[in-house]
Amino acid sequence: VQLQASGGGLVQAGDSLRLSCSTSRRTFSNNGVAWFRQTPGKEREFVAGISWRGGVATYADSVKGRSTISRDNAGNTVYLQMNNLKPEDTAVYYCAVALSTQAPSASREYRYWGQGTLVTVSS
Repeated sequence: VQLQASGGGLVQAGDSLRLSCSTSRRTFSNNGVAWFRQTPGKEREFVAGISWRGGVATYADSVKGRSTISRDNAGNTVYLQMNNLKPEDTAVYYCAVALSTQAPSASREYRYWGQGTLVTVSS
């Protein structure tokens, strides 16, 4: 299974970005999907997750109120809208498909991972 993450880039503090995660197969349909991020020397951290039908969305405190995760199961795509970006949001962002219908915060609960997309926020 291949997950394609895109939408990263270099932006200024206060700007917005929308990350996308897509697959060519119906991998998302029955599984939770989440976004994680990682910076050099640090562990991968949970950013946001969404359940299989989109009814439950959860966010890390660091992005809560600034980000929205959504999904289009027909289009096999999950989005992460990030607003009011801060320099501390700089990281490689990964999307991942969960083992279950939910999207827990622990990375061990995820089966498939995308290749990552780099977000750089300048001050």
